[in-house]
Amino acid sequence: MTQEESDEKFMRMALAEAREAMERDEVPIGAVIVSPRGMVIGRGHNLTEALADVSAHAEMQAITAAAQMLGGKYLQNCTLYVTVEPCLMCAGTIGWAQIGRVVYGAADEKRGYRSFTSRSPFHPRATVTSGVLGDECAELMRTFFKSKR
Repeated sequence: MTQEESDEKFMRMALAEAREAMERDEVPIGAVIVSPRGMVIGRGHNLTEALADVSAHAEMQAITAAAQMLGGKYLQNCTLYVTVEPCLMCAGTIGWAQIGRVVYGAADEKRGYRSFTSRSPFHPRATVTSGVLGDECAELMRTFFKSKR
């Protein structure tokens, strides 16, 4: 399987998490974390409404699950797939967890980490891939917010 095929496979899993969030009337963002061996070790979707917790973002849920699965706080060499560009809070946590690769779908021009900083908040060796299934990820967000108007 090529890197592109693998990225799409795992982003589809993140999209499934985002759809679950949408069904629960949460902002539809989903995330999965994959080990270097290709195993999903963490997954999550937004739970800010359900938990009444502004920090209960998809990435935070997935990072907590992955750390518990591995028995440690560092997720070196793991890949995070998230449907929307991480916010600054999540980007900081991704950096502290030392996640090796971040793959996101849709850019977030208003609240994404890139709109707040010119320096990467991720681990110095981390790589970032953007736009994987980006149109599909963005459409899910547009559909959700359109239904709120």
